[in-house]
Amino acid sequence: MAASGKLGTFRLPPLPTIREIIKLFGLRAVKQLSQNFLLDLRLTDKIVRKAGSLADVYVYEVGPGPGGITRSILNANIAELLVVEKDTRFIPGLQMLSDAAPGKLRIVHGDVLTYKIEKAFPDNIRRQWEDDPPNVHIIGNLPFSVSTPLIIKWLENISLKDGPFVYGRTKMTLTFQKEVAERLVATTGSKQHSRLSIMAQYLCSVEHLFTIPGKAFVPKPKVDVGVVHLTPLIEPKIKQPFKLVEKVVQNAFQFRRKYCHRGLGMLFPEAQRLESTGRLLQLADIDPTLRPTHLSLMHFKSLCDVYRKMCDEDPQLFTYNFREELKQKKSKGQEKDGDSESCKF
Repeated sequence: MAASGKLGTFRLPPLPTIREIIKLFGLRAVKQLSQNFLLDLRLTDKIVRKAGSLADVYVYEVGPGPGGITRSILNANIAELLVVEKDTRFIPGLQMLSDAAPGKLRIVHGDVLTYKIEKAFPDNIRRQWEDDPPNVHIIGNLPFSVSTPLIIKWLENISLKDGPFVYGRTKMTLTFQKEVAERLVATTGSKQHSRLSIMAQYLCSVEHLFTIPGKAFVPKPKVDVGVVHLTPLIEPKIKQPFKLVEKVVQNAFQFRRKYCHRGLGMLFPEAQRLESTGRLLQLADIDPTLRPTHLSLMHFKSLCDVYRKMCDEDPQLFTYNFREELKQKKSKGQEKDGDSESCKF
């Protein structure tokens, strides 16, 4: 095993630089896809070093683009690298890397949001959830447009122990817009404390490793980029179904500047809102005048546990959506207005 934090002994042969690859294949970042290329191999090497030892590890890289981080991963003495790339323009450059590292790089043209990775790696590397993390690691320079939906998808996969987490507690080292990275690690009471903070931290140990200045990317984004490391916890801090936790957390944070009872009230139909919200907060032992940013993980654990009991008592409660109720009220109001107009003639 290579020592933690050091690149392995395998080295790629001399190749065109990433900048030359971009020029050779006429590659341009597509703004609509939030593409930004990281060309400095010292920074891509740093991302890989910070991921920890990758010796004999099966790596899943999402959105490799022109292959900057891909090169650094291939130089880390890995067992195998699987890359999933949606943009066909990048495939020839990645194929050049595959030819330079026989048997090391597997390229899939596909979408990371829908790609099924459950059978991508050998069964014998799977670990029990309670064991140390398996020899599988997800690494990626994520386009800003997909980073949040993708991490939410993976967090749900963690809760279900499926997707990339059928192998065990698969580690992730990913780039995010700096603001998103700060939300992922934000503590209770901080300005960045948000839905994403709770959803990530109730399932994972989360660490903001370092920040990459925007000027290091081509084209230069308007923001800096944070590199974040996530390791699934053996036991989630909230032991309720993911969708239930997500619903409670989303409602709590939808009115960030108001007292928490305002957003949490939206969990209940209007006719019972006042009474049910009061009951939820009383049983969860939470001050209704706390702001959402001051609700801790333990607060959310209590809220989710109580809300689950309330849903068990009233099975229709979980499917309630206040926006649907609002739509129906508006629709009925328009019908009444129409009837009134008809009566005038």
